[in-house]
Parts: sequence; structure tokens; C-alpha cells
Amino acid sequence: MSNEVVVRFDNVTKMYKLYKSSRARFKGLFSKKVPYKENKAVNGMSFEVRKGESVALFGRNGAGKSTMLKMITGVTFPTEGEITVKGKVCALLELGAGFDAESTGRENIRFKCSLMGMNDEEIDAVEDDIVQFADIGDYMDQPLRSYSSGMKARLGFAINANAQPDILIVDEALSVGDRNFQKKCKEKIAEIMADDNVTLLFVTHSLTTARDFCKRGIVLEKGKILFDGTIDEAIKFYETK
Repeated sequence: MSNEVVVRFDNVTKMYKLYKSSRARFKGLFSKKVPYKENKAVNGMSFEVRKGESVALFGRNGAGKSTMLKMITGVTFPTEGEITVKGKVCALLELGAGFDAESTGRENIRFKCSLMGMNDEEIDAVEDDIVQFADIGDYMDQPLRSYSSGMKARLGFAINANAQPDILIVDEALSVGDRNFQKKCKEKIAEIMADDNVTLLFVTHSLTTARDFCKRGIVLEKGKILFDGTIDEAIKFYETK
């Protein structure tokens, strides 16, 4: 593990405004007088992750895990505080999201990879690996509107897992597809993590899987960090909560 910090949260808070209805939310865009409740999904969070670390994030629903990951990937931004991220981030979050339904699987591979900042030469180098890993046969050259949700998820996993990430984010993505594909996903993540320069942030409710992949664990509750230590210590703390 390197001493280089690749993810840093410095007193980060993410606040959402909760309105009574969609109509009230719309009005709130134009007026500060519309009443709302504040929900701090992440509340004053500070931590660092170094290059090559493998970190499991534990917490019940509403703990702030997904919000934290979305801020790391740039899907959303903090209300307060500062976030620093260094390197190419590949996120296995909502695997079927962000595709163009009218484009083929192969066209979506090139589109998604280009969004990650890859040039044509880099995409050419990984395209065959993505196609082979997704294993969806002739559907690869059909429009995504003809795909099942499972096929979209397989393609999403294949793209992100084969895009040579510096930081890999996995949020409950190992339940994709059938048992054989799940096994292949776990093997792929293990292969990626064999490179000491790749950093892993891993969210799962399976403590066994977390122990398999991670050496460090962070326990969250109501947007705050309750515990940060070795994976065994974090699991023990989480189990006694």
C-alpha cells in the first residue's frame, strides 16, 4: 500500500431538502419560503483512503454509504466541506443506469468508456474483454431496449470491471446474474485487487465477502463514522451494534 492519499473527505456534509410533495419541491426551486425538512445524509465526515487500500463500508439503510459513494464518483456534490479524489474511478453502483436504450451494447461500451476518459486506443484494448466477460451473445449488437434488466447489469459490470480503474467502487454489485456469473464477478474483483495500485471501496451486507476482499472497515450510522479500523475489528463492532 502506498502513502499517497487518493480519497479524502474533509468535514463533508451532504444535506437534502425534504418537501411534502413533488409540487412543493418544484416551488422550492423558486422560493425559499416553501417549508421543508433537512436531512443530513452525510454529516461532518472526515477520512482518508490511500492508494492500494481495500475498505469495506458497513451501515444499515440510511447510514450514508450510497451518498458518500455518489459524491466520490461526482454524481452529487457536498453541501459543505471538501472532497479530493485522485485517479480513474469505476463504480459498480446502479449497473443498468446511464445507458442509451437505442444504441447497441457494443456502442454503449464505447460511450461509457469514453465518459470515463478513455481514448479510442484504450477502448479498443479492452472492448473484446468486456464483450467476452458480459457473455450476452448476439444481444451485444442489438439495441439495449431489447435487453432484460439482468443483461444490462451484466454489461454494466463488465464495462466497469474491465476499464482498468485506479479506484474501484462496488455497491452490492455481486448479486448480478446467476450463480456462475456471480462467481466470475468475485474472481474479477480479486484479479483487479491483485494490483497493489488499485484502491477498493466496497459496500456489502455480506460480512464474509467483505472479509474476503478488504483489510479495513468503516462503520457508518446516520451520516457519521462510528468506527474505522481493521476489517476484523470493524465487523466485530458492527455485529455488536
